[in-house]
Amino acid sequence: MKEDWVECRLGDVCNITMGQSPPSSSYNSNREGIPFFQGKAEFTDKYPIQKIWCNAPKKIAYPNNILLSVRAPVGSTNIANQKCCIGRGLASISYSYNINFIWYFLKKNEVNLDAKGTGTTFKSISKNVLQDYPIPLPPLPIQRAIVSKIETLFTSLDKGIADLKTAQEQLKIYRQAVLKKAFEGELTRKWREDIALNGNKLPTADELLEEIKLERKTYYENQLKEWEADVQNWEKNGKKGSKPGKNSNPKKISELKEKDFDTYENLPNLWKWSRFGNISYKIGDIDHKMPKTVEDGYPYLSTGNLKNDGTIDFSNVKMISKDDFTRLALKIKPEKGDIIFPRYGTIGRCILIDFEKEFLVSYSCAIIKIIKKFISPKFAFYYSLSPVIKKEIKRYTVE
Repeated sequence: MKEDWVECRLGDVCNITMGQSPPSSSYNSNREGIPFFQGKAEFTDKYPIQKIWCNAPKKIAYPNNILLSVRAPVGSTNIANQKCCIGRGLASISYSYNINFIWYFLKKNEVNLDAKGTGTTFKSISKNVLQDYPIPLPPLPIQRAIVSKIETLFTSLDKGIADLKTAQEQLKIYRQAVLKKAFEGELTRKWREDIALNGNKLPTADELLEEIKLERKTYYENQLKEWEADVQNWEKNGKKGSKPGKNSNPKKISELKEKDFDTYENLPNLWKWSRFGNISYKIGDIDHKMPKTVEDGYPYLSTGNLKNDGTIDFSNVKMISKDDFTRLALKIKPEKGDIIFPRYGTIGRCILIDFEKEFLVSYSCAIIKIIKKFISPKFAFYYSLSPVIKKEIKRYTVE
């Protein structure tokens, strides 16, 4: 403790009034009477939000009184910016000198005040505890200097936060600009020119599509053989259970001309417009029947588990049984290199699966099974985040 400071009790320097709820019949939303605040639910960073009025107040707080939450939770504070009625969830604290000094002190001690709360159903704190709470008190000029320094630093901090938000928004714009240039071919222009100068020749997109056609044909032929084997086993076992489902036949690679798009005017000579369906083994979702939750089982993700930073949160995921997992996985099962494409809520917040783990994704998302042999999963993933896809999402989204 500094020499010119003294330690005293909060009740020695402040007047403390505990709230008391008025009759519920006096509550209204028609602005009759004065604002009525019940607890932290109305608090903001500094001043509470008016939601209810009261025309028969019991306990009053006045402008520049501190409003302190004394019940569930304990310790949160705001400052009254007008005459108001306070319920039993609040206490009003007045100080004749620099109220902001007391307010900042209480904000610093919010956790300590909460620790003094008692009760089984919910915590509360009594007037006696508040009155006896110790406070170091400096002379008034030092109080003013402390508050002035705090507010100067907080102003700088608020500006820093605002600048950070602006930078984050600019970063989003920059990311989209980078993706746009990437899929116009601008980022690899010099690389392609160097290849040509060295007398080397790059394969064309048409050649790649031909290879993909053969790969897709082989994939579905193998799928058909597996299904036929499953049916034979099912018949040998007396046709017990459901007949194995047959995978759909592969769709032909559909043509897509550059004029169908107005986002990019031109593509490099060796490039060609195509479709996600053309570069994927399969795009689909699982059955639209919600499986039961179990305590210990396999993760079953929803859009809520897909984070803004492109990762998956498995900490609070729904778990399903092994039987449900096996049954649902027959239709489509996410694997490393696949893209998860949300179809509801956070539409288009795509996730690239870059790890090995057994899990399923609910029908709120589609799984894009990229043909990794010919298409880089990261290339397809970044394209799924590009301005072209965002524009298409906006075009087809139903509110």
